[in-house]
Amino acid sequence: MTENGNAASWFVDRHIAEGRAENIAFYQAGSSASLSYGALAEQSAQMAGLCQRHRLARESRAVMLVLDELAFPVIFWGALKAGVIPVPVNTLLSAEVVGAIIRDSRAASLFVSAPLLALAEAAVKDMDTPPKLFVIGAEAAGPHLNFTEELAASPALPTLEVSPDETAFWLYSSGSTGQPKGIMHVHGNLKQTQDTYGQSVLSITETDVIYSVAKLFFAYGLGNGMTFPMAAGASVWLYDGRPTPETVSAVIKQARPTLFFGVPTLYAALLAAQQGSPIDGADQLRLCLSAGEALPPQIGKQWNALTGVDIMDGIGSTEMLHIYVSNKPDDFVYGTTGLPVPGYEVRLVDEADQDVADGEIGELLVKGASAANGYWNQRQKSRSTFIGEWTRTGDKFIRDTDGRLTIAGRTDDMFKVSGIWVSPFEVEKALIEHPAVLEAAVVARADAEGLDKPEAHIVLQPGQSGSEALAEELKDHVKTLIGKWKYPRWIVFADDLPKTATGKIQRFALRR
Repeated sequence: MTENGNAASWFVDRHIAEGRAENIAFYQAGSSASLSYGALAEQSAQMAGLCQRHRLARESRAVMLVLDELAFPVIFWGALKAGVIPVPVNTLLSAEVVGAIIRDSRAASLFVSAPLLALAEAAVKDMDTPPKLFVIGAEAAGPHLNFTEELAASPALPTLEVSPDETAFWLYSSGSTGQPKGIMHVHGNLKQTQDTYGQSVLSITETDVIYSVAKLFFAYGLGNGMTFPMAAGASVWLYDGRPTPETVSAVIKQARPTLFFGVPTLYAALLAAQQGSPIDGADQLRLCLSAGEALPPQIGKQWNALTGVDIMDGIGSTEMLHIYVSNKPDDFVYGTTGLPVPGYEVRLVDEADQDVADGEIGELLVKGASAANGYWNQRQKSRSTFIGEWTRTGDKFIRDTDGRLTIAGRTDDMFKVSGIWVSPFEVEKALIEHPAVLEAAVVARADAEGLDKPEAHIVLQPGQSGSEALAEELKDHVKTLIGKWKYPRWIVFADDLPKTATGKIQRFALRR
């Protein structure tokens, strides 16, 4: 870091001193709007002034219910400049969950994109002391504050000097296994992820153009679509809508990115939609990245056949802020998650936290400087997850003799069949290798004797239809590939699978 440990000093203000004020930091897809590094520096300084004018105290929380639009980086970095803690929130959550996050964080302010105003109002309607609400992109904010007007009326303030160990922002976990947890990250963590994954895997330069399907309110998207490009002075294309094959293709056509960040289900959907025809605008790609869940090898190979670029798979977590195990452009093997990113150490342990041998399934523990401080007001959960310098991930992996890691599922997804552990990921990967299958999700289901057996939920490729004969064919396919005891006893054909906003399959919903 620079002498000032405030992350905004390095990621924003530094570019002005280094002559990049005119460079475009962000473009808004579907429009001609853009934001230069100079404008971002000025407007984020005004955002700090807005915080002062509205008496948003240092370390107070500012919940951001903000779409991927130009106001997002202004609010995020401006809050850091003021010492206010931005809390980006998943814009697809229900009003009930958003309200729970606002209460839990004790937010003094709420910044909301105009299309989400009704959601925000529903979230705060029963609060005795609701946060001060700023509306972005509204001609009239009604009883609320108009963000554009308030920003314009605010003075530009210098970036607050802080320690790199001071809390900078919070991110809330997805809450798939309970209420969302507030994960607290310090200023220094942002540059730590740049100094590790950003440098060793991405090597972004000033001339790169980035498009991330993962939204900025996720840890994965925050790095992809903001901190990594901004570290180099590169340009990012933001899209404020839902990522579908059609909308993603339209952004790629307009942006012509050099780096594209997706998730396996999105890559599969794009391949199915394109049916072998080129993606307009993909000719400039030099890197494609994936995370969130295991990347099936055939998706990577089909993507390479379509675009000429491989997909680098990796895994990270909100607790560690970004990716800590990854394949690299010059060192990757499809079907594996890769090797520890330089700057991180990993262990695989059994249920007694003893190291397991190569070839055995173990839970991944990771050690690195980007680890969160802990969970807000959840001491016991913090103590069980953050163990000294090690962070418990909840992910199961297998390590081969070369040190490469292959994901075997989540600790709560694994189950035993005939006394042997079965990984849903392994069965899903086998199913997806069948040409009729587009997506697959495997969960445990009790048989007549109450014993767990695999049940597969299948989405078929376009033009395919489910049948008893196909179900038997898929069972035999799995038996042949990975073992007779692992095959799904039941096949459920579905039009789609329940997913999180990041595209991860929600197996817990299928188990219900």
